[in-house]
Amino acid sequence: MAPLRRGAAPETGGTLIFKSLTSRVIVLSICLLVFGIGTFAFLTLRREQMQLVNSARESSELLLDTIERSLYNSMRHGNTEDVKVILEMVGQSENLVGVRIFHPHGVILKSSQSSEVGRVVDQHDFKLFLDNKREGVFTLDGHGEVLGMVKPIYNNRQCNLCHGAKSRIIGLLNVNYSLVETRRRIVELTKLFVMSTVAIIGFLSLAISLVMLKFVKKPLNQLAKNMARVEEGDLSVRMTPEGKDEIGRLIVSFDSMVDRLDRAKKELETYHFQQMERADRLASVGEMAAGIAHEIKNPLTGIAAAITVLKDDFAPDDGRALIIGEVLEQISRLDKTVNDLLFFGKPTVAEPTCTDINSALKKILIFASQHRGGKNIEKKLELAEDLPPVYVDPKQIQQVFLNLFLNAVQAMQSGGILTVSSSLAHVDGMDMVRVQVNDTGPGIPPQILEKIFTPFFTTKAQGTGLGLAISHRLIEQHGGRLSCVSQDGVGTTFSVELPAYCPSQDELEQAHLSAGIIG
Repeated sequence: MAPLRRGAAPETGGTLIFKSLTSRVIVLSICLLVFGIGTFAFLTLRREQMQLVNSARESSELLLDTIERSLYNSMRHGNTEDVKVILEMVGQSENLVGVRIFHPHGVILKSSQSSEVGRVVDQHDFKLFLDNKREGVFTLDGHGEVLGMVKPIYNNRQCNLCHGAKSRIIGLLNVNYSLVETRRRIVELTKLFVMSTVAIIGFLSLAISLVMLKFVKKPLNQLAKNMARVEEGDLSVRMTPEGKDEIGRLIVSFDSMVDRLDRAKKELETYHFQQMERADRLASVGEMAAGIAHEIKNPLTGIAAAITVLKDDFAPDDGRALIIGEVLEQISRLDKTVNDLLFFGKPTVAEPTCTDINSALKKILIFASQHRGGKNIEKKLELAEDLPPVYVDPKQIQQVFLNLFLNAVQAMQSGGILTVSSSLAHVDGMDMVRVQVNDTGPGIPPQILEKIFTPFFTTKAQGTGLGLAISHRLIEQHGGRLSCVSQDGVGTTFSVELPAYCPSQDELEQAHLSAGIIG
């Protein structure tokens, strides 16, 4: 048995069936077929049943009219015996249960069955007369369901000679038409309709199921299997569309997607290989640079000390003193470069404390103001009040912001405005202290902006290209983010976001204890 996918629950057969699109479509189509064809068959059957009943009613009415005319013709000539003969002759029809004439009081006067004469007419027939109804369907003992029809025989002028003129109705002609044969035909018709409907629904359901399984489910299952293979990493999968319908277009799109994924994978592998080679070279160069920097640092310190001693031997107005001062300045620049290389190759361990970022920014800005290029630059502080503290290493944060401030000052060689602002921001559900350093310098071109955090990338003649790279790494080590937005010819804004958090004393003790145990 195939193992279940991780996180997936076992599914029962019924649940699995209704999770299939084709199964749901088939079931829905069959339900619609049953509803549509069933409704049509039911309405048609009802119409046919009504036609059979109406046919029996019309036959009874026609027979009733015929008997009435014959009776009028015989009674007009006073042939009362002919009336009996007519009723007995008509009553011989197999569909007629009885033909009779009864008095308005309910006594049978004439009948196709001589034994009924003088008896009281059946209560159902008499009730039709009392309710002023012409017809009705009821059940007679021994005859089953019958259609009873009653038609009054009015006292016309021709009848006044025998019946007088007092009564308006001299009798009621009554016919009972058996509906047994009609009901039998209705039952047969119902069976025929039911069997035909079931056969049609079964045939159409089977046809729809076969079509859906062949032209929809089969290609979709194949597509799903191939997508699973692609998910596992096999990009050699291809399919051949069997038509130009939606499924065919989906297969074409699938093949096109796999082709693009295959090309992208090969390009990514090539790019990854190049990056790995580059990273390996950079790692080697970094190790070599760190070693060289370490070897240079100690002699450089001795050279600086020796030259400082030599400088003291010359008078301030001596031209050689100026040359030695320039040499010391270049040694200082070399020392900074060596320190940057050493720090980037092996950064120091952070010693974080709860720090008020606003106080730190004020002190750092004072240091940056001493730069020789910052005299003609206006400095603005826009610090939000009541900011929560941040848990950072003050020395490392000072290094970051001092680097950002000096970069801003160097970008505004002809003067400008340096604006430092702080605020509280909500980023991804966390409270972050945001510091923005904005200058009104010439800005950074877009093609350079995306490379400014790359190690050793610089546009300055005397820069190492490590300042922003080190700052970016330090901010990330503190759980923050350093980003830059620049508009060419307008200015540049660096944004530093640090988590607004200060651990409690218990948390600090627990952290020191954990560090001691690990140590």
